[in-house]
Amino acid sequence: MVTHGARTAYLGPAGSWTHQAALDLFGAAGLVPLTRDELFAAYAAGTVERACVPVATSIVGMTPYIDAVLDLPQVTVIAEYPRMLGYSLLARPGTRQQEITEVFAHPVALAEARPWLDRVMPQARRTEAASGGDAARRVALGATLDKASVGPRIGASIYGLVSLVDGIEEGPHNVTRWWVLGRETPAPSGRDKTSLLAAAADEELAGLLARFGEVGVQILTIYERPSGRSLDTHRYLIEAAGHAGEPRLRRLLDRHRDMRVLGSYPRAY
Repeated sequence: MVTHGARTAYLGPAGSWTHQAALDLFGAAGLVPLTRDELFAAYAAGTVERACVPVATSIVGMTPYIDAVLDLPQVTVIAEYPRMLGYSLLARPGTRQQEITEVFAHPVALAEARPWLDRVMPQARRTEAASGGDAARRVALGATLDKASVGPRIGASIYGLVSLVDGIEEGPHNVTRWWVLGRETPAPSGRDKTSLLAAAADEELAGLLARFGEVGVQILTIYERPSGRSLDTHRYLIEAAGHAGEPRLRRLLDRHRDMRVLGSYPRAY
């Protein structure tokens, strides 16, 4: 079980959906907002106990952070956390909605809020931001009352903004999945998922996948990542039902000792 109160790094700045995910999982104590490079360096060095990283979304698939996770020399995924995202229109106090000329938001947030923005605020320019927290911060630092951000409502309390409208997501509803990177693999729960990393050439993939069926292990998802070496070699993130300590997966791993276990953890969906 994850211990509350220990230092947990999350991708900052504060006010992002990853901040909200970390709050949902661990509460406010011990949370540390870091940049991408700082987060992965801190986890690798052991200066934080855990790291909360968004790895996939239902709209765009794998996030840009997944390769940084796979490149870590040592990693243990101890939990996954899926959540459907919702969005609010945030602005400085005194801002009037009809006078907003520019809206800041993460690209995924802009896609989800586009139908509402098209209908209600077609005149407002839309500017991409690195995250919901970054968007809210840019509004808070603005010198005028004609800017707003689209993001999680938490950004209002952090940056001194107010929510003008909640629940403006009307586009393709996005579910984001976070990984919690930790130190110790959780014990089997009875309903687990194991994330594996395998390298294979094109002609080797079918044989690799057949091995899962031979030992009775169900494949849940497969994501291809570039090998960095050639067009016909790849890294595959393969997620399977079960815990790496259980007999079926253990037999598979004994046959493929080059397959790397990234983590076994309770399955959340």
